[in-house]
Amino acid sequence: MDNTSQISQSRLPDSTALKQQQLPAYKLQLSATKVLTGFFITGAFCLGMGILLILSAKSTKEIEGNIYMYYKLYGFYQNLNPYVVSRSNNQLMGRDVKDVGNCDPFSKSHNGTPIAPCGAIANSMFNDTIILSYNLNSSIHIKVPMLSIGIAWWTDKYIKFQNPSLNLPSTFAGTTKPPYWPKPVYELDEENAGNNGFLNEDFIVWMRTAAFPTFKKLYRRLYRIQYFTEGLPAGNYSFNITYNFPVTRFQGEKSVVLSTLTWSGGSSLFLGLTYTVTGAVTWLASFSMMAIHLMLNGRKTVFPQQKSEDSKRKAENTEMDSEVNGAKDV
Repeated sequence: MDNTSQISQSRLPDSTALKQQQLPAYKLQLSATKVLTGFFITGAFCLGMGILLILSAKSTKEIEGNIYMYYKLYGFYQNLNPYVVSRSNNQLMGRDVKDVGNCDPFSKSHNGTPIAPCGAIANSMFNDTIILSYNLNSSIHIKVPMLSIGIAWWTDKYIKFQNPSLNLPSTFAGTTKPPYWPKPVYELDEENAGNNGFLNEDFIVWMRTAAFPTFKKLYRRLYRIQYFTEGLPAGNYSFNITYNFPVTRFQGEKSVVLSTLTWSGGSSLFLGLTYTVTGAVTWLASFSMMAIHLMLNGRKTVFPQQKSEDSKRKAENTEMDSEVNGAKDV
């Protein structure tokens, strides 16, 4: 009997405020005034931020400082699930260049040779060549120096993508290039040997899929030397584009974007429009709730349970009055 009592006592939780559920608690009770005030403040904040972001994005006119060149695609859906999963992370991290799992329909060539890099994302890589020239005068055209390194995310280049070894041609022996590529992966950058293989930054940027069918990806950044130490000087410029990436197949379009950074990042209107729409919807909801609150203000809402309790109380009062009247008659 004593042993059973001791075992039962040992299973009891400690006598602390936490384990005995004796901590002080606060129950938040929101009134209509507090809720409406919160909605109005949130809407005003979102509207203000949206307007500031839109004005900041549209104010990028003078191209000074760090300049970035993007290519922009319209109507290219990188967010389709079969497209997104068509890759081999084991291959891209340099563990096994012949691992082509989940890469269908671009896993092997017609003769059974593994493709490196495999998958639909890699096969559709953007491969136009874009050269920007500064027209100093009618006879002198200066090629604007652009850098092809430092355009990929740090986590992508140093964690998600790795080359199997330093001797890339021998490492990729026994594999073949993707069907739509003009050259193998270890010859993507002829000017910089370190920017080849799976560590090629143009390739890494393309492999980060976009969420919407209209998107832009970083292509180059300005190398600030000679005439371009302060950015792009005022004058006439021209683009020399080698057309390799077809857009007529998916009825899309493509363009080139030159931009610099502002306090809010790049010159994209998406974030500003998102804030503005959110603020407008929040204010619309605030005015709707305020109108409903004013309509119901002063009315006494009787719920079924409350109504039944009131009826019962009236019946008891009536019965007591009857007993009192009977006693008086006696």
